[in-house]
Amino acid sequence: MAKKIGFIGLGIMGKPMAKNLLKAGYALYVYDIVKAAVDELAAAGAIPCATIREITDNCDTIVTMLPNSPHVKTVVLGDGGVAQSARPGTLIVDMSSIAPMASQEIQKELVKKGIRMVDAPVSGGEPKAIDGTLAIMVGGEQADYDEAKPLFDILGASAVLVGPIGSGNTCKLTNQIIVALNIAALSEGLLLAQMAGTDPRKVFDAIKGGLAGSTVMNAKAPMMLEGNFKPGFKIDLHIKDLANALDTAAAVGTPLMLTAEVMQMLQHLHRVGEGQSDHSAILKFYEKMADTEVRSEG
Repeated sequence: MAKKIGFIGLGIMGKPMAKNLLKAGYALYVYDIVKAAVDELAAAGAIPCATIREITDNCDTIVTMLPNSPHVKTVVLGDGGVAQSARPGTLIVDMSSIAPMASQEIQKELVKKGIRMVDAPVSGGEPKAIDGTLAIMVGGEQADYDEAKPLFDILGASAVLVGPIGSGNTCKLTNQIIVALNIAALSEGLLLAQMAGTDPRKVFDAIKGGLAGSTVMNAKAPMMLEGNFKPGFKIDLHIKDLANALDTAAAVGTPLMLTAEVMQMLQHLHRVGEGQSDHSAILKFYEKMADTEVRSEG
């Protein structure tokens, strides 16, 4: 009999992740406040649930993939949430990107009920969620990580136990800082090439194999050069992550000057209606300042 897994949160990332678990042969019980998302997964073979209680009645392993800390707290600890009805020994695999201290607070309450938890946020955006090659950063106990590892092997290309609970989300915030600053630096460089009269695509081709090359550059430069800002990872979501990074930094006394600057760019883009655009649209902030579009001649 196929192992039963609960999955809560079928958004831009959760939906393809859930589908990959279905393809791997798990009996998947799914819940989301958006009925259309549940119906789509049901059509693919999942078992639709109208309440979280239906998940906890059937599953001892529950994956959550939700927008931010308050949503996870509500789903896990709130009225009608997982903690109210889950059996002792249940393992919650929270793959949401939330504040590390929120993961620690949630886990502290779950321990009182004998419920286990790992925080396991992911990087790679929708494309890697679809093809099952996410990078997964995990915080929690070794035994709980080992138990969840078969799921991670389906959903990601890599999974690393970083440390105790909250460490996964600390790692994710580090990732998001580096990604945001890379995109901003790429925007500046391509704008310089454009305004200096050099084809930015040829500049990209020339430098991508050198020290400046990165996964971020390879993913985002082609989008920028085509003016394609269809979201793989939305600006509004990156604002959420950097807000968590800045809040965490304030709590522990870490200086994040460059992060704060990029946050201002993202917030400006949100205010002018670009919040649902891909985070590569940081380029638009620079284009507006320079009154110049970065586009390839080729």
